[in-house]
Amino acid sequence: MTRHAPRALSLAALTVLELNPPAMVECAYAAGYDFVGLRLIPATDHEVRHAILGDTPLRRETLARLKDTGIRVLDAEILRLRPDTDVLACKPMLDTAAELGARYVLVAGNDPDETRTAERFAQLCDLALPLGLAPSIEPMPWTDVKNITQGARILKAAARPNAGLIVDPIHFDRAASSTDELRALPREYFGYLQFCDAPAKRPADLDTLLYQARCERMVPGEGGIDLAGILRALPDHLPVSIEVPTAHWAKTTPAVERARRLREATQGVIERACTSH
Repeated sequence: MTRHAPRALSLAALTVLELNPPAMVECAYAAGYDFVGLRLIPATDHEVRHAILGDTPLRRETLARLKDTGIRVLDAEILRLRPDTDVLACKPMLDTAAELGARYVLVAGNDPDETRTAERFAQLCDLALPLGLAPSIEPMPWTDVKNITQGARILKAAARPNAGLIVDPIHFDRAASSTDELRALPREYFGYLQFCDAPAKRPADLDTLLYQARCERMVPGEGGIDLAGILRALPDHLPVSIEVPTAHWAKTTPAVERARRLREATQGVIERACTSH
């Protein structure tokens, strides 16, 4: 049996979104993670907006917690490429992400013009390159970059060395993507992947699709997504960002306890995928 090196694990912001960034760092440390993901810009209008962009007290506190704990920032969220996006306006977010030591910046495609999305994504990559950041597109079936194949087309068109593509199992499954599609893509497209589980039955309506993805995912290994197949179709060194929002569970269980349980479950899924390969 081949032994695989342990995967680096990151606590995604959406998993513990009730916490502010410094508290997310503390939670990641207490729950045994290597990395943390920080949401610097809200994903929706309903989320809390933290005053962390620029030289703010919250950013300084976050930097201090990172230094004290040794936790590193894997990715920063979230930039949206819309029809009216001014890429230069993304610079403050990129600067803060770089200051915090992030490696990747999560990007959503919200522009129906794929050519324009690719052009703006290329501009974003150029802006991020001197900062040591890799903008990475996350396909989601309700956005204009709906699946992994479309995301790969945009990366190919952008043709930038620091461009990335993110696989999130719930979006990957709900878009009816296949592991054969993953295996056919260039290995350099992938810098990290997200991890979660969900019921095997795909939602028939958009409201349920959004609710499951944003509010009620499942502990890895307890749902019906082919997580082992996704892991085997990707490079085996990729860090794993555990993104499991659980609105119901969050009402009864502290963030650290949830994060620790999710880390242990994810490690179990990864180990089983390796040993059965």
